[in-house]
Amino acid sequence: MTKQIAVRLPDDLVSFIDHVVEEGGAASRAELVFRALERERRRLLTERDIALLTGGVPDDLAGIEEHAAPLDDLD
Repeated sequence: MTKQIAVRLPDDLVSFIDHVVEEGGAASRAELVFRALERERRRLLTERDIALLTGGVPDDLAGIEEHAAPLDDLD
């Protein structure tokens, strides 16, 4: 399922998007914006994973360890 949304972008960014589409780098404006947002989502998830793996817990997950099962319960 998809939803249509309206966003306002600076003229230079729209020109860039149109140029990429005209050059065949994307089938449409929507496809290019979708790919860019997916890339940003993966980047943010990666940052979160790195923080968790290196011992830093992002603020939005503070206290989650209180609700997690102890490691010895996983056996």
